[in-house]
Amino acid sequence: MQHIKTGLLVSSLMLFLAPPTFADNMGGMSPDEMQKEHGGEISHMFRLETDIGTTAREGADQRWDFQGWVGGDENKLWLQSEGERLGGTMDSAEFWALYSRNVATFWDAQVGLRQDTSPHPATYLTMGVTGLAPYYFETQAHLFISNHGNASFRLREENDLLITQRLITQPYAEINLSARNEPEQQLGAGLANASFGLQTRYEITRKFAPYVDLRYERKFGSTISIVKQDGETGDDFIASVGLRIMF
Repeated sequence: MQHIKTGLLVSSLMLFLAPPTFADNMGGMSPDEMQKEHGGEISHMFRLETDIGTTAREGADQRWDFQGWVGGDENKLWLQSEGERLGGTMDSAEFWALYSRNVATFWDAQVGLRQDTSPHPATYLTMGVTGLAPYYFETQAHLFISNHGNASFRLREENDLLITQRLITQPYAEINLSARNEPEQQLGAGLANASFGLQTRYEITRKFAPYVDLRYERKFGSTISIVKQDGETGDDFIASVGLRIMF
């Protein structure tokens, strides 16, 4: 009997002194469960905005803006596309595929490729950042190195302002700069073009919202001479209605 009591005492003491297991430290959660809790789960978010009616001096028929990602909190595949049809023909179209890595709170560093199919085919090495700047400005800043050897830069800012919980207005601005003239891509050296707009949408649901968009576009410097050779003007005011879909 004494031996049994001594054995039980030793066993209890060893159990008490034994180092905690992974499950003990993590509240009984498995490594897979912990990975999901800390951003290891694969998720996605995509947004598509497409005009369904527009009026513009240049006769734009349709414009789209698609972007989103798939991945975890730290590592994502970022996909993006935008373009427009002008007078029934494709005026511009670009497609992005980037590796996006979280480097700071609300900020991702990105690297990958951008492929333009219109007005002329071109491939770009793309590097930049995307994130939330102070005062809730959603920011995209990217440097492009084309297969023709030109460097260009794009900065886009936008901010959601709630009128009500469903009615939201979004001012935005975008500028494009180029290191040199690139007539095939309708880019002139220096500040090439800029656009300033105000989109107002009504969220029937979070994932489905019609919008009205008012936008002013302007070319600068040698870009004006380049586009005028193609029969275009240096500026335009565009009003459009469209749909915003998230999935």
